[in-house]
Amino acid sequence: MDWSKPTTQLLGRYQPWHDGHTELFKRAHAKTGQVIIMLRREDGSENNPYSVTHRTKIIVHTLEAEGFKLQKDFDIIEVPNIVNITYGRDVGYAIEQERLDTDIEAISATAIRNAKS
Repeated sequence: MDWSKPTTQLLGRYQPWHDGHTELFKRAHAKTGQVIIMLRREDGSENNPYSVTHRTKIIVHTLEAEGFKLQKDFDIIEVPNIVNITYGRDVGYAIEQERLDTDIEAISATAIRNAKS
């Protein structure tokens, strides 16, 4: 990754990373050609059973299977348990919500976690 080039940010828990996240990543990558995935530090509870290390391995494996390269197309960093994002005046970036197909948006990480229990 070129840290000076425009980059798209994905912030989330990804507990676990699933097909919906992969589709969202593809949209993000199409915007700038590189994505920083920010994993919220939220490990060990019933709703957040997967560690940052485990989630990172799943994400890297999944995205590389899709043809994306770590540290070229994307990178992953751990961040605190961010729950609010605020900003002042227009500082040169957009905050966008992506609308995916209904079947993709219906994917639930909670349902995936419960099925593994």
